[in-house]
Amino acid sequence: MDHFLYRNGALHAEDVPVAEIAAAVGTPFYVYSTATLTRHFQLFDEALDGMDHLVCYAMKAASNQAILRTLADLGAGMDVVSGGEYARARAAGVPGDRIVFSGVGKTRAEIIQALEGGIRQFNVESEPEMAVLSEVAHGLGKVAPITIRVNPDVDARTHAKISTGKSENKFGIPISQARRVYADAAALPGIKVIGIDVHIGSQLTELEPFEMAFRKVAELTQTLRTDGHEITRLDLGGGLGIPYARSNEAPPLPADFGALIKRTVGHLGCEIEIEPGRLIAGNAGLLVSSVIYVKQGEDRQFLILDGAMNDLIRPAMYDAWHDIVAVEEPEPGHEQVAYDIVGPVCESGDTFAKGRMMPKLQAGALVAFRSAGAYGAVMSSEYNTRPLVPEVLVKDDHFAVIRPRPTFDEIISRDTIPEWL
Repeated sequence: MDHFLYRNGALHAEDVPVAEIAAAVGTPFYVYSTATLTRHFQLFDEALDGMDHLVCYAMKAASNQAILRTLADLGAGMDVVSGGEYARARAAGVPGDRIVFSGVGKTRAEIIQALEGGIRQFNVESEPEMAVLSEVAHGLGKVAPITIRVNPDVDARTHAKISTGKSENKFGIPISQARRVYADAAALPGIKVIGIDVHIGSQLTELEPFEMAFRKVAELTQTLRTDGHEITRLDLGGGLGIPYARSNEAPPLPADFGALIKRTVGHLGCEIEIEPGRLIAGNAGLLVSSVIYVKQGEDRQFLILDGAMNDLIRPAMYDAWHDIVAVEEPEPGHEQVAYDIVGPVCESGDTFAKGRMMPKLQAGALVAFRSAGAYGAVMSSEYNTRPLVPEVLVKDDHFAVIRPRPTFDEIISRDTIPEWL
C-alpha cells in the first residue's frame, strides 16, 4: 500500500500533485509520503502486539533526518551500521537507548562514539570485534550490552548480493560455534551478553527461510540458557520484501511475519527486536524524472531521462525492477510503446529498463519510479559531477524539501588544489 495515486488525471503524493513539486524543485527528485511511512511502521508494530518488542528501523534504507524523526516520533528505534548513521540518528532526536549498532566492521572510534553517546546494544559479528569492544568499553569504565549475531546457514532465496545468512557470507559467527563464543564472551570484562542476533538477507518473498532461522535461534536460546547464559533479547533482523513488480509479486505481510515470530520464539519470554527497512521506506518513495529526448535507434526507441544510475543505482547494480509510470495519467486505450529507458550518464549500465511498455511520451514528460524509497537516495552519488537530487517529504497537502540540490559551485568548492599546482 502507498499514497501515490492518480486523481483527475494527475499522479499525487498524498494530496500534492507530483507535477507541482517538479515545478518547484526541478527534476529529478525523490519524494516520500509521511502517511505511507507511518502506516508501514504501524503494521510491524501491530504485528508484534502482545509481545515486549521494539521495531528498530534499518536506516540504511533511507536515512534523511526527516524520515528518521517521523519514525522516531512513532516510537521506532534505529538500527545503524556506521558512526555516520549513529550521528544522524542522534541528530534526528533518537535517544541512545533506542539505537542498535550492527555491521561487520565497527571501528574503535565508532565503538567509543556509541559508548559515550549512549547505545541500546551492539550486535557483535565476530570474535575479534568482541575482544576489541570489551577492551574499549573496559578502558572507558563501561560495560557494553551485546547480542552475538549467529549465521544460521539458511538460504534466504534472494539476490546473491543481499543474502546474509549463508555460511559463505561475511556476516555473524557460525551457529555451530555459538556455545564456545558465548562462553568466551561471558569471561570478558567490558561486555554483557543479553541476547542473540540473526539476519539472513533482504527482499525475502517467502516466510520459510525466516522460520528455519528462527527455529534455530529458539533452539540455541534454550541451549545457552542451559549453559547458564541470561538470554533476554532476540534481535530477529528484517528483510521482508516489497512488491516491486506489482503484477507478479506478493510478499508476505508484516502480520504474517509477526505471527511467525510468535509461533517460533514467543514461548521463550524474550524481548523481540526486528529491523525492517525496505518495507517501511520502499513503497513510501518515488524518484521523479523528466524525459530529455525520445531517440529512435536501429531497432528500438530510447527514452532518455534526466535521472541516471547515480541517482538510482539499483537497476545497474542488481538488475532491479522498478515500475515506471507517467505522471500524467494515460487515457483509456492509449497507445503503448516499447522503450529502453535510460539516463544520460556515459555508461551502458545507465539503463533502467529494456523494452518497457509505456504510454507514448514526448520530451518534457514526467515519469515516476515507484518503490524507490529504499536504497535510492542513500546509494546515490555525484558521478559525472551530477548533483545529488533533492529529497522532498509530503504530509497531507503540503511538502518540504528535506535535502536541497547542491549547486555546481558547492560541489566543486569541496576540492582542494595542492599548492604546487
